[in-house]
Amino acid sequence: MVQHSFVSVQADPLQDVLTLVGTTSQLSIGLVAGGEWALSFRPPEAVKFNAVRRGHCLLTVDGVPEPIKMDEGDCFLLTQPRAFTLASGPGVRPIPAEPFFAAARGKAHGVARVGAGDDTVFIGGRFDFGERAQELLLDVLPPVIHVPGRTAEAAIVRWVLDQIDAELRDRPLASTLVTEHLALVMLIHVLRLHLTVAGPGAATGWLGGLTDPVVAPALQALHARPAHPWTVAQLADVAAVSRSTLAARFKQAVGRGPLEYLTGWRIELAIERLRRGDETLAMIAREVGYGSESALSNAFRRVTGSSPREYRISRMRTGSAAAAHLSG
Repeated sequence: MVQHSFVSVQADPLQDVLTLVGTTSQLSIGLVAGGEWALSFRPPEAVKFNAVRRGHCLLTVDGVPEPIKMDEGDCFLLTQPRAFTLASGPGVRPIPAEPFFAAARGKAHGVARVGAGDDTVFIGGRFDFGERAQELLLDVLPPVIHVPGRTAEAAIVRWVLDQIDAELRDRPLASTLVTEHLALVMLIHVLRLHLTVAGPGAATGWLGGLTDPVVAPALQALHARPAHPWTVAQLADVAAVSRSTLAARFKQAVGRGPLEYLTGWRIELAIERLRRGDETLAMIAREVGYGSESALSNAFRRVTGSSPREYRISRMRTGSAAAAHLSG
């Protein structure tokens, strides 16, 4: 009997995907509210986050059945472009938020203000991703993730928010850059918390697979060595289960079989290299696990509907059109 030695082969799929989709962050104008108030927000163009630094409020998101009570220290991540409302409590008629934020723009350290007083204070911002983020990351998350700030698990999120507060308050050198990096740290910890606290069923697709003790080692192995000619038997050895168990659990958790997932991830890696435009198709084929350019082309067309050459040409035309628009 041939023994396979793949147990120690592991990687970090969450890190791989966040790196691949090019995550960036930007803080927005803060919000101070008092008395009875309610603001309605249009669906954001990017992934939105807000944190309650003082006070409390009620968060209502389109399509989410129940309002979410937000206490001091809580934060939320809105992963889909849905309209939402922040309010002092139930029964308050909301008014559009945009005029209050527009009035604060252009002012040094300006904040939007609504109502009477400063009972509730928010900081917020947005996360922007590359073009593949919707399918690779956002579609496998629920529309809103709420992180209660007073739990022991949220200690690092509280620390990050405290550091952002200090940077915004004192404005030391390079504070904008520091706050943007801190926001990315917060995003990673929010996603970690969502997976560990919410547990199985907290996410779908590959992200949901990371919460399955059988599927997670196989996923990590695929990401560690995507160019390796994996078999289901080898992946089952990594997960320490039978082939039939791994195949069933993987498909149930991720939505497709392990080798089908591997093909999809290899194509994502190929797409990223095609975007960079500095490698030949033969080089890309070898790096992502295909023995020849034609093998890559066949898999690429099967997954995307076009060949790697067609994809590269369309990207070059899009880039040329954008450059012409900017120069014109």
